[in-house]
Amino acid sequence: MNDESLINEIQELNLTYLLLAQRMLKSDRASAMFRLKIQDEMAELLLSLSARQLAKLSRTNQLLCRFGYEDAEQLRIVTHQQREQDLCGLHASLLMASRQHNEPDETGN
Repeated sequence: MNDESLINEIQELNLTYLLLAQRMLKSDRASAMFRLKIQDEMAELLLSLSARQLAKLSRTNQLLCRFGYEDAEQLRIVTHQQREQDLCGLHASLLMASRQHNEPDETGN
């Protein structure tokens, strides 16, 4: 896969993520904020963006969404333990929910 193709896929994923985030926020704001791990101000801003603004924001070479697990151990626990299928999904949700939604990312934002 060449760099241009990879960047195009990142941009497409970004736009899809932003559109999904808006749809989730419009449908059930509290649940969406929890799942997206965002605060009220960010939710309000995402809801206020036009389609043009979303498209512009998505055109970057960096992913706007980030992986839900904090570290490899959490992912290892969810994927390698032999649990009932229903409990595995619940366990994954609990692990991801335990991470505070207002933690700064690597850039301090």
